[in-house]
Amino acid sequence: MLKMKNLYTIIFTTLLFFSSCSTVPVTGRRQLDLVPQSQVLALSQSSYQDFMSKNKLSADAQNAAMVKRVGQNIANAVEKYMRDNNMSKELKGYTWEFNLVDDKAVNAWCMPGGKVVVYTGILPVAHDDKGLAVVMGHEIAHAVAKHGNERMSQGLTAQLGGVALQIALRDKPALTQNLFFSAYGIGSQVGVLLPFSRLQESEADELGLVFMAMAGYDPNEAVSFWQRMNAQQTGGSPPEFLSTHPAHETRIKDIQKHIPKAMTYYSKTTATK
Repeated sequence: MLKMKNLYTIIFTTLLFFSSCSTVPVTGRRQLDLVPQSQVLALSQSSYQDFMSKNKLSADAQNAAMVKRVGQNIANAVEKYMRDNNMSKELKGYTWEFNLVDDKAVNAWCMPGGKVVVYTGILPVAHDDKGLAVVMGHEIAHAVAKHGNERMSQGLTAQLGGVALQIALRDKPALTQNLFFSAYGIGSQVGVLLPFSRLQESEADELGLVFMAMAGYDPNEAVSFWQRMNAQQTGGSPPEFLSTHPAHETRIKDIQKHIPKAMTYYSKTTATK
């Protein structure tokens, strides 16, 4: 009886996967995508507003302007890529925002819908526009690739089993909200995103390189940035950015493998200075 139940679960999961998939830009990977984007964006907006109400924006006008400038350049590149590849509908509901928060944590994140926050603590590692483009390209890539949606979908499958999705979302809205909080680490540490899987991290690196290249930033800067980030580990615990984005020598080697492809998108004249 137990074996038959497991078989049904496998069959259900397989059918669910093939009937509820989306495609990740650039890599073309198929991923489970069960939760309506409208729900994800609504939860993202409320969580983002809550975070912004509890945290202080940086008074450093020059660096705040750099965050907005680099962020908008990356966003323009993302929109162009999606438009060129007939995927613009995937950005429906996006309203980009780029803010610099006064916090010593070495961190940055992007919520679904294009809500990007950079912490002042990461700026010394970024150094300049080019290094910041690596950070923001990577974080925006996580959102564009719907990595959080994918985690929520996996959670729905694990918790609900054979329950029809539409019924679950209609009758159990609290579950959907809790899955969102779990997927993004929202709760006691608002704004601190949970670690993504190795696959998702590698994917965000690859997408981020393409987006920054299209925005006019040399993808080779990613190697220098991650070397500086790794150096932050010397003599102590890793920065928060590294705790949620594991960095290893293999990661830098993988980035180097992706650079030739990213360079085919590189335009030195694109970035707005």
